[in-house]
Amino acid sequence: MGTTKIDRARVADAALELLNEVGLDGLTLRAIARELGVKAPALYWHFKDKQALLDEMATVMYRRMLSEDLPGPTPETWQQQMVTYQSVLRRALLRYRDGARVYTGARFTGTDHADGLEAHLRTMVDAGFELRQAVRAGTTANAYTLGFVTEEQGVQPMPDERREGYDIGERAARLERYPLAAAAGAEIFTNYDERFEDGLWIVVAGIEARYGVT
Repeated sequence: MGTTKIDRARVADAALELLNEVGLDGLTLRAIARELGVKAPALYWHFKDKQALLDEMATVMYRRMLSEDLPGPTPETWQQQMVTYQSVLRRALLRYRDGARVYTGARFTGTDHADGLEAHLRTMVDAGFELRQAVRAGTTANAYTLGFVTEEQGVQPMPDERREGYDIGERAARLERYPLAAAAGAEIFTNYDERFEDGLWIVVAGIEARYGVT
């Protein structure tokens, strides 16, 4: 009987496919091994634990984002670069069930991110930011995107799914004694595309105001 050959790339690809079926909580090394037709211990040759696998999954997600979602010329201004990148990142995360949870806190296993990071920091430094300010601005924007998508996927695990308990009409009825809070539900739990972009420009405006760079 032949032996199934696996490598890090194949394991990460299988894990990302399984992620869309079972979510992060259901993604176990045993389940991934079963999908690959191997025993779970075989995966430990490539990943010492689940976090190491999540690091590789996040890296693959980033590589796919670079190859599939960032065509065309780089925007010239730091503001547009930031908005474009964060918008692309959100779209990439939404392709995967619990995509933001996988990505948050992950350590890239390669240097694929270095070119883009270097270019963006250069744009910001050339615009007048100190490096410290540029880093804080970028990490703040990243935190906004990851937090937004985490909340979004809590309501809509996948773009065509919606969890029970988030019916706007039922929520409004429960909160009828609180008219503003009741009416806010239609804004909090819908219109994610518009809300994300609006919030992202709020972050940009805050960076401009804080550091005085426009």
